[in-house]
Amino acid sequence: MTRTLISAGMAALCLTAGWAGAASAQEKAQEKAKVFLSMSYIGNDWQAEAANMIKAMAASPAVAAKIDLQVQVAGPSAQKQIQQINAMVQAGAKAIVVFPISPTALNQVVKNACSKGVMVIAYDGEITEPCAHNVHIDQAEAGRVTAEWLAAKLGGKGTIVAITGVPGTSIDSGRTEAAKAVFAKHPGLKIVAEAPGMWSQAVARTELSKILATQGWDKIDGLWMQVGCFTANQMQLEAGIPADKLKPCAGEGSNGGRIQMLPKGTAVEGANGAYAPMGAPRISYASPPYSGAYALKLVLAKLDGKEVARDTILPLPVVTNETVKLCKTGSWQEMAEGCNAFQPSSVPNPGWFASIFSDKTPEVGLKAALNAEPEKGQ
Repeated sequence: MTRTLISAGMAALCLTAGWAGAASAQEKAQEKAKVFLSMSYIGNDWQAEAANMIKAMAASPAVAAKIDLQVQVAGPSAQKQIQQINAMVQAGAKAIVVFPISPTALNQVVKNACSKGVMVIAYDGEITEPCAHNVHIDQAEAGRVTAEWLAAKLGGKGTIVAITGVPGTSIDSGRTEAAKAVFAKHPGLKIVAEAPGMWSQAVARTELSKILATQGWDKIDGLWMQVGCFTANQMQLEAGIPADKLKPCAGEGSNGGRIQMLPKGTAVEGANGAYAPMGAPRISYASPPYSGAYALKLVLAKLDGKEVARDTILPLPVVTNETVKLCKTGSWQEMAEGCNAFQPSSVPNPGWFASIFSDKTPEVGLKAALNAEPEKGQ
């Protein structure tokens, strides 16, 4: 009888310990901060890549231990993004990482979120509400530097086609206004056609095709394109223009464009057609796709009680024909040593953005940008 009682008591203790263990695990899971990613326009390679890098950062051990990331997409509707952010706050968000469709349209909902203790941090695009945090390059610098390069390349005279970005965003307006201010200083330069390219190689092709129906390549001296230099070079080759006669193009940091910048004959793996070295005259810049991943890392810092600046300006990655450097494997260490273009065999999509390196984000590299996988050991 005594043994039976002892056995029963031990079983009860084990059961209680089991419940306690389960409760403890549950409490641990509940300790994770609920963080949302709010995306707006997603119809281009940059957005998909940036989302991959954010997800990879969320999966890295240090972040995954403390943050539960949930993703929502609003599309190009400010109203829908406002509704989603309101719902995120009501769902208990501790922080919201956001690509804002407008610098001002979200101000009221962001102010409301801040008043409830929710950190709101925008990447690439900016939010003007003072309580918001922002992580981005200097967009005006991007427009100015690329326009100055093109003006110098054309000797201060000639005709330019401008393909801009997503209208209404702070990114597009900052770049475009700064570029036009540079061109205005050169009376011999004239923008003969302009269209929104939505930061998409496909849209850039469509808009450029419309322009070419009236302009013709012989009437264009240079191109200023927020995205589309790879495609513009491809279209010129299709039109029979030889590689050594390509128009100078100031534009995005697509891997296809950077491979085209390499000297003709450079050995690369998987090159074919227009996705091959041809010495194309280029300046290549980018809003780095790691900006959202870095924003998530700043969320973790804030949750840990550290001070986070309201405005974080990232270095502007600029590559020219003189500084383009092919990565052999694309390892994080190799990028740290200065390579900035990737083998087409590793990156088959020429529209994929190559400016993925930052010494502030060792958790994310090539695998993160391609497949949302964090770096091992980080």
